[in-house]
Amino acid sequence: MSAKVKKNQGMTKKQFIATYGSVIGLVLLIAIITIIKPRFVSGTNLRNIFRIASINGLLAIGMTFVVLTGGIDLSVGAVMGCAGMYSAYFAQTSMGYPAIAAILVGVLVGLMFGIFNGVCVAYLKVPAFVGTLGSMSIAEGLTFLLSNAKPIPNLTDSFKKIGGGSIGALPIPCIIMICVLAVCFILLYKTRYGRYVYAVGGNQNAAHVSGINTKKIICSVYIMAGVLSALAGVITTARVTSGVTSTGSGYETDAIAAVVIGGTSLAGGKGRLWGTIVGILIMQFLSNGLDMLGVNAYYQLLVKGFVVIGAVMLDSLAAD
Repeated sequence: MSAKVKKNQGMTKKQFIATYGSVIGLVLLIAIITIIKPRFVSGTNLRNIFRIASINGLLAIGMTFVVLTGGIDLSVGAVMGCAGMYSAYFAQTSMGYPAIAAILVGVLVGLMFGIFNGVCVAYLKVPAFVGTLGSMSIAEGLTFLLSNAKPIPNLTDSFKKIGGGSIGALPIPCIIMICVLAVCFILLYKTRYGRYVYAVGGNQNAAHVSGINTKKIICSVYIMAGVLSALAGVITTARVTSGVTSTGSGYETDAIAAVVIGGTSLAGGKGRLWGTIVGILIMQFLSNGLDMLGVNAYYQLLVKGFVVIGAVMLDSLAAD
């Protein structure tokens, strides 16, 4: 009994920063910025933060599933932009399509890229880094080809409500995010599929020997990442009220950072969704706070870069 207690105490000391560091960091970040800029916690600003965090959160949730299997998806930002542009094309008032049609087109784009990435990585044995890097280039090319790199304006009002509307005090993107998060929590923690995702990331060979269809599991997480990226792109396009070719640029960095800050190991097999949510909140609060403090956007990129490196260092230390 005493040996077990000592073991648990040892694990607690070793994993404390990895487990609770992100939460402590989030609380400290909010406290510091609030002291400097009290209006940081105003209702209007918080609603804006959560609206944007919901969009980034969709990307990060999909990335979490991918990273849990030991993979990486560098194409999520480009797929987000591509899906947003194609949904904007069909959401133009001149096209006459209902909003749901434009949404489905965007999601379909993400589904196609997700299948492409999944097949490349799981069945064709293309390294995830290389395969998704190629997909990123393809998605960017298709985005520019659609509109010749020009924005797509004049979207229908019903479509724009998806990104800018609210139900009561709660923004629609937040509602979508909560629904997606609830489904993913059930998938990851209450179903056999979730256990298989962890098993594949922990030891793919052992998972295969135990009877798990590892190729199918790996393919499925890339499909999920593609669909959620597309959904984020549709919401973002509706929020900015036009299709913009730069939509999604750099978002893959924030998604990966949120996942790692939240405690998901890049080696796979270890992580948690709630940690990813904390991670995305840290990234969004940090970005918003730096904006309010008047920090130049270029310096913000430096800060985010150091945050990502620091998170990976903590992950490595916890694994030692």
